[in-house]
Amino acid sequence: MKKYIPLVLRIIVSVILIQTLRFKFTAHPDSIYIFEKVGLEPLGRIGIGIIELIAGILLLIPKTVWIGATLTIGIIGGAIIMHLTKIGIEVNNDNGTLFYTAIITFIFAGIILYFNRAQIPFFKKN
Repeated sequence: MKKYIPLVLRIIVSVILIQTLRFKFTAHPDSIYIFEKVGLEPLGRIGIGIIELIAGILLLIPKTVWIGATLTIGIIGGAIIMHLTKIGIEVNNDNGTLFYTAIITFIFAGIILYFNRAQIPFFKKN
């Protein structure tokens, strides 16, 4: 059971990252609103979407899990900061769903990185 928890967390985070891409890549009005509010529309929306896609894929490849988790922490950390400083917790009457999903994703990515810390090159013991 214990060995499946990291895999389940990786799948959850990857699915969260990848399922949001349809909003970014199809220029959904909510996505445009968010990225206009932070001054990153349209290049930021597309660029961050590409990075999220890469992170989601890296999380599913055993040798690159730590890279995917690190990218996710960076991306989602930025999203959380934007929510707290520019966007607000509630976006277009979503009751904070995007914000709380970002918090959960950030925490799960941190746990994934912790479980895979031995893979990080500068943490390896020689």
